[in-house]
Amino acid sequence: MQEILEKIDKNNLPKHVAIIMDGNGRWAKSRGEERTFGHKNAISAVRNAISACDKVGVEYLTLYTFSTENWNRPNDEVDTLMSLLSETLLKEAAELFSKGVRLHVIGEVEKLPTLVREQLLNVVELTKENSKGNLVLALSYGSQREILNAVKEIAQEVKEGKISPEDIDETLFENHLYTKNLPPVDLLIRTSGEVRISNFLLWQIAYAELQFLDIFWPDFQEDHLYQCIINYQNKERRFGKTSEQITN
Repeated sequence: MQEILEKIDKNNLPKHVAIIMDGNGRWAKSRGEERTFGHKNAISAVRNAISACDKVGVEYLTLYTFSTENWNRPNDEVDTLMSLLSETLLKEAAELFSKGVRLHVIGEVEKLPTLVREQLLNVVELTKENSKGNLVLALSYGSQREILNAVKEIAQEVKEGKISPEDIDETLFENHLYTKNLPPVDLLIRTSGEVRISNFLLWQIAYAELQFLDIFWPDFQEDHLYQCIINYQNKERRFGKTSEQITN
């Protein structure tokens, strides 16, 4: 691990890493177990991702924890996911606090079970003064819904005369997204071998580097994140400009 860490340029880190944690169910099935077994064994991978970001100095880590579409899964699986979230919040709250990590949540939090929502908001409150790193959980989150909500809010403000259509720009729009206090995503990682975005941070990943790993999420180790960062650092990020403009 130390060898790969030494290859990372600490002056060229992605500020915001987002991960689509995919493959829990298939990981479990490959072992002859129920899908819920995969979710239970995914917690260690979450810890690995948080630890890796802490060690290397990534400021923001966003995890796609539960999508708006996930509510359509079998009830027993949804119940297991909610129970796991509750248990994990209780177990990890003190660790997040001691490490100086601040917890954020994005999505339709009001749709979560009351107990889970209360526990979640308690940890958000507990860690609100922390400044060493930021962990963002995308819960009951869907990017299309987020964008539609932003459009509706802006339309209402225009209707009420608070703003005019000419006032609408990228900054104003971003201030109506769940992520209004977060930087744009620099590096998006997806596990499981699937190559798609799955309604995740569609606006925020406009210029992100995308990396798709051919492993299931429960197998994710710290070294996987370090290698993704090294790959990121080997890319030239041009943001629509030419290489010559970037160099100059």
